[in-house]
Amino acid sequence: MLMKKKILVLCTGNSCRSQMAHGYLVIMGNEKVDVYSAGVETHGVNPKAISIMEADGIDISGHTSNHLDEYRNIEFEYVITVCDHAKERCPWFPNRAVLFHENFPDPAKAKGSEEEVHKAFEHTRNLIKTYCREFINQHINI
Repeated sequence: MLMKKKILVLCTGNSCRSQMAHGYLVIMGNEKVDVYSAGVETHGVNPKAISIMEADGIDISGHTSNHLDEYRNIEFEYVITVCDHAKERCPWFPNRAVLFHENFPDPAKAKGSEEEVHKAFEHTRNLIKTYCREFINQHINI
């Protein structure tokens, strides 16, 4: 039986970027991955993140904002930090987890009209989608 690879996606508040990556990794990883997402803080899942993912056919409305401490006893193969703040505060994992980092822009900090904010969320979502596709192809579908 094939063992699923455990992936933790880590961000500051587990509300936007890590939630988007979580959604894509689950879909793109098929049955080969167990994906978790967490924050070094918890801010709740951002409604705009839910709607921008829904626009791409992925439902993350059932996701919760989780704190990193909830997953301390899980042996992850991969930990992906999706913002510099989380990378700086990412604890040392005393297992074999391979650490990856990509600093995606935070769409929750976007200012301007509703359309400008929407475009910021769309831009970040598209960057994350590309990153997740490449990650799955390089590390899971081998």
